[in-house]
Amino acid sequence: MNDSTDDPAQTAAARLRADIAGGTFVAAPGVYDLISALIADRMGFRALYVTGYGTVASSLGLPDAGLATYSQMLERVARIVERTTTPVIADADTGYGGLLNVRHTVRGYERAGVAAIQIEDQEFPKKCGHTPNRRVIAKREMVRKIEVACDARSSQDFLIVARTDARSAHGLEEAIDRGNAYAAAGADIIFVESPESEAELAEIGRRIEKPTVANLVDGGRTPLLSTAALAELGFSLAIFPVAGFLAAAQALRQVYRGIRADGTVDAGTPLFPFEQFNELIGFPDVWAFERRFPEVE
Repeated sequence: MNDSTDDPAQTAAARLRADIAGGTFVAAPGVYDLISALIADRMGFRALYVTGYGTVASSLGLPDAGLATYSQMLERVARIVERTTTPVIADADTGYGGLLNVRHTVRGYERAGVAAIQIEDQEFPKKCGHTPNRRVIAKREMVRKIEVACDARSSQDFLIVARTDARSAHGLEEAIDRGNAYAAAGADIIFVESPESEAELAEIGRRIEKPTVANLVDGGRTPLLSTAALAELGFSLAIFPVAGFLAAAQALRQVYRGIRADGTVDAGTPLFPFEQFNELIGFPDVWAFERRFPEVE
């Protein structure tokens, strides 16, 4: 859960804004369903990151290629926010369309209790970062999207994270230029996707004029530096979108392989204790209710 020093009267968005403004480095694990969110929520993180890749994969069994709709993403995001207390940063792809769609998306995510919304400058349909053939819209178009997003929010505590995917196709200079343009348009946090070396990370941290986020993807293009190293380079936030679902997928494969082979669970597979899992998802409340209101015989 959140640190006991957090003011319970403060909204999740206000807590996250205060962390970023106050220089507290935020490491946000990727969550993609209610099980991952409930587990991460109890571990004292300053924020959770709802990964579009993991959410689409877990809910639709499809790649993160612009196939999920605004409504589908909002439903999953809203449920995660409802069941957790940690501030949530949520992926919103391109804003799901044009300027009117961006306004609608920002308002929907804010109403759902999201602390920060991430919007990117890819063409629609978007593609997952760290994958090939991503194309970006004109810088001026994304600047306008950021202006609309800032105008649409009802509270300044609700953070706008502007992501640029320009690095892969147009180079680091273009990505940094876009990042600073998005910062000037009002974005609170700048996300340069898939820098390819520690030197590039250093350039981003040094030259972007707003707080920056590093995307640490196991198997991706960006070097996996420690949070201490990223803070030293000037970053404010690191997200770890894939680690959770890759670990879960590997554990599932190992367990299912043993069941398929001889009907037993591999003794080397760590399992979450069943009693603790019952507690995690709320069975004690059900049992307490049943004791208070037993069925009429």
